[in-house]
Amino acid sequence: MIMEDSINNNQEQLSQSVVLKQFFSNVYSYMFLALIVSGVVSWYIAESGLIYEWFYNIDYVTGSASISPIFYVVVFAPVGLALWMQARFHKLSFSALIGMFLLYSILIGAALSSIFLVYIIGSLVSTFFIASGAFAAMAILGYTTSVDLSKMGSLLYMAFIGIFIAAIVNMFLGSSMLSFSISVVGVFVFTGLTAWEMQRLKALALDASISGEDKRKLTIIGGLTLYILFINLFMSLLNLLGGRD
Repeated sequence: MIMEDSINNNQEQLSQSVVLKQFFSNVYSYMFLALIVSGVVSWYIAESGLIYEWFYNIDYVTGSASISPIFYVVVFAPVGLALWMQARFHKLSFSALIGMFLLYSILIGAALSSIFLVYIIGSLVSTFFIASGAFAAMAILGYTTSVDLSKMGSLLYMAFIGIFIAAIVNMFLGSSMLSFSISVVGVFVFTGLTAWEMQRLKALALDASISGEDKRKLTIIGGLTLYILFINLFMSLLNLLGGRD
């Protein structure tokens, strides 16, 4: 009887391991896809000069420039798109979610194109690897820890909202001190949320009450969420560590 229970437990653990491996393999595939798409789009818009055509109104007589309304659309449209995807993924088809996911990646890439004009390439590369290391460490922590991070996640998301509002305000104020403060707080918030999100995704992957199709869709939502956290962590670190061109 003891041996039979042991065999059943081993089989259950093996089954869970397979489910988790497949689920997170898909989650990270989508996350990496989004990073590649955003990176290529961002680099192309900056290097081709489209950034000046699309996002700036340039007066060639006086030499003055102002930000185009298109820039604000590109910056804020992803927020609504992400919220819509997360709220309606049950009713959206898988192909529709993929399309919206790719659109989100393209918009973020366009919005971030200015970093190639502001920071030197070496700084972008080094900060990317630093962000990757911090992200990976917190992802592993969230996946392996047995400590319930749900309360921490709620507090961090409240801080996330505060950072988002402060960042919008600072777009118009242009305060370097506020920008620095947002970045410092952001590093802690986004690394903490990474651990919490990994724990949450692990629970969703093992939830037998969720249908196979919904779990398939959740891998897209999971990839989107981790992508958002990584981008925000990267930008926070870049503002703190990045060498300007």
